[in-house]
Amino acid sequence: MKGNAPDRRRKQFTRDNKKQEGCRRFLSTLLCFSEVSSLLCFHSGENQDRLTEDPGTYCCDWSVSSSCSRNVALKQLHGCVWCPCRNISLKPGGSRPKTLPQRYLGQPSPFTHPHLIKHGEVTPGLTQTEFELRRLRLASLIEAQADRLGPSASSSTHVVVLLSHPTRYMTNDIPYPFHQNQDFLYLSGILEPDSALVLYGTGRPDQAILFVPRRDPSRELWDGPRHCAVVRQLSAGPPSAPSAHVGPLLDEGPMPHSLRPLVHSLRAVKSSAEVALMQEAGHISAQFDFENRIHGANFLAYPPVVAGGNRANTLHYINNNQIIKDGEMVLLDGGCEYFGYVSDITRTWPVNGKFSPAQAELYEAVLEVQRSCLSMCSPGVSLDHIYSSMLALLGRQLRRLGVVKASSSEADVLKAARRYCPHHIGHYLGMDVHDTPELSRSQPLQPGMAITIEPEDDVVIRDKGGALILSSDAPKTIADVEKACAQR
Repeated sequence: MKGNAPDRRRKQFTRDNKKQEGCRRFLSTLLCFSEVSSLLCFHSGENQDRLTEDPGTYCCDWSVSSSCSRNVALKQLHGCVWCPCRNISLKPGGSRPKTLPQRYLGQPSPFTHPHLIKHGEVTPGLTQTEFELRRLRLASLIEAQADRLGPSASSSTHVVVLLSHPTRYMTNDIPYPFHQNQDFLYLSGILEPDSALVLYGTGRPDQAILFVPRRDPSRELWDGPRHCAVVRQLSAGPPSAPSAHVGPLLDEGPMPHSLRPLVHSLRAVKSSAEVALMQEAGHISAQFDFENRIHGANFLAYPPVVAGGNRANTLHYINNNQIIKDGEMVLLDGGCEYFGYVSDITRTWPVNGKFSPAQAELYEAVLEVQRSCLSMCSPGVSLDHIYSSMLALLGRQLRRLGVVKASSSEADVLKAARRYCPHHIGHYLGMDVHDTPELSRSQPLQPGMAITIEPEDDVVIRDKGGALILSSDAPKTIADVEKACAQR
């Protein structure tokens, strides 16, 4: 016998509450897991209903409707309530909004920083369209990888969860300067801490939802505004034991895979907008530390190496507390970060402004080797190949200078070259100093890749016209170095 209508409604309400609680648990788990920088793709063994979401939306709050299922990221999350900031997101060429958003954003926007960001840009120089294309390219890579896995993929439904970095405190309520997870920033353009980006879809995960913490006006009084106004906040219990929720979810069948190699393969090839940002970072670094701030660089890319005399032979010397003596050479290895993209440049000069004959001879030998390596920077050549060539070139210079005996075997010469150059010829460069570490240095270079060539210039690989030297503003020839010293 079928129950009467009130009984059916009561049972349905109970079931819906259980489903809703499952989604609440998942979302609270997402937020408390923001302490871990993880990037996972879940392949579900079940069919998934399409989520209701506006592609390209960057900022939203969340609420969960009664149609939500307990199986996280595999069922519906209907009822997502978008913040008003969505209404001012523009694509290039679009008309300007006539009104300001309801409140200022926590990161630079065309309204708060018109001198930095144009309408249509999410971060300086990077448009909403570029971030959308990045997510679509990642979705295509995931789809292709799932096809290669075949039956082991278990389903064509994929969910990607990427967490931002959390806020960390040096003492009590004083936070460290915030630095975003580069993969999260690359795919979203969002500088908010304690957030989560979810990509999902059947076949290819080409839809996106961004979860951000609720507004806290009392905290904003101290720390400044968050990214956008929150429309409605999901009420969740204290996230005391996230593993108690995540463990059973993983046991239900989703197959986690790290997406870091896929994201790094995308990050390795720079767009023209990214190259422009890196070029600006190179310009700023030519003047270095205090002028980083004057020109708008956010902060130094890493603790600089400023070493005089023999201390320059310590690769990561950062004490920088010794007296530099007349007649010594000074090595400076430094860089800045400019809206998410970094520079990494090394220059050496005489303390007194003039090279001695011995210093000039050694400097020219190193410069000749470096120029030869720069000429090799072209598509199809790997960093490992340039490194091997550099060792041979350096060995010849050591033999010519008498550092190694003329009668030494080639093996001994190469051994000496490695001793004087124990590091590699360079590394990938971009959103991080040692960018995309998942990529092997044996991989052939492609147009758009950015690398460094020691002692250190920043280089972008191009199809035609040779490599683009981003750090060309920094004096490097003996004549230019002595001229720059004379102007100080």
